[in-house]
Amino acid sequence: MSKAAPGKAAPAFEHTTARRNARTSKSAHQEAAPGTVPDPAPTSAAARGPRRVPGWWPLPLCAVLGALGGAGYATVAEPRYEATSYVLVSPGPHAEAASALGYAQAYGKIATDAFVLGAAETRSGLPRGALRSRVRAGASPDAPMVRITGSAPRAQDAADYADAVARALTGTAHKSAEKTGVRLTVVSRAAPSQGPVSPSLPIAVAVGVSAGGLLGGLALLARPQRRAATAAAAVPVPASGDGTAATADRPAQAGPRTAELEDAR
Repeated sequence: MSKAAPGKAAPAFEHTTARRNARTSKSAHQEAAPGTVPDPAPTSAAARGPRRVPGWWPLPLCAVLGALGGAGYATVAEPRYEATSYVLVSPGPHAEAASALGYAQAYGKIATDAFVLGAAETRSGLPRGALRSRVRAGASPDAPMVRITGSAPRAQDAADYADAVARALTGTAHKSAEKTGVRLTVVSRAAPSQGPVSPSLPIAVAVGVSAGGLLGGLALLARPQRRAATAAAAVPVPASGDGTAATADRPAQAGPRTAELEDAR
């Protein structure tokens, strides 16, 4: 039985081992271990596509629309002018000075009654009930003074309405002066205003922005909440505490080495 020379057997053994190691590394590269996820390729900004619109977009949109609506209302709405006339209540010779203040409060309440407004409409040639929504009155809390304010689309009309009601109120009070002991005098006639009191562009825009923001907030609260879609990812199986997973890989790793030793024998 002939024995092979040591110098000739060594190259054949090394060549066989190199081929097996190459096959092992190739198969390990092709077959990924279970539970691992390959790293995603880096993407550029152009590959990701356009940026998504934020979810709170209804809020600024409604605010802008409200501002535009308020500005449009202030532009097309009918202007309203106001003018104020003042009537003084003074006590008579047989009345107390303190009673004038109480009568001023009383005449401030009846200045817009039907019989006073009816007399003012008759003197001004206005239809019945025309002044009810265009005149308001009130008394000063610390002075015997009645304030009568008229409003109209024209400044001169507002002043005429206030003066007509003031004259009608003094005429009504003159008829009962002997009973009340006070008299009424128009101390300041209404003057036409230089500009309209409404609509005001800043106020209209502010109200529109507030209303639009409120509607936008309600829209955000009312719409259904979107649930973010979560991508399913493979989760590696955790190793047990006794090292079972670690020992399970040992036979696979020791296989090529065992084959090499058997060939060497």
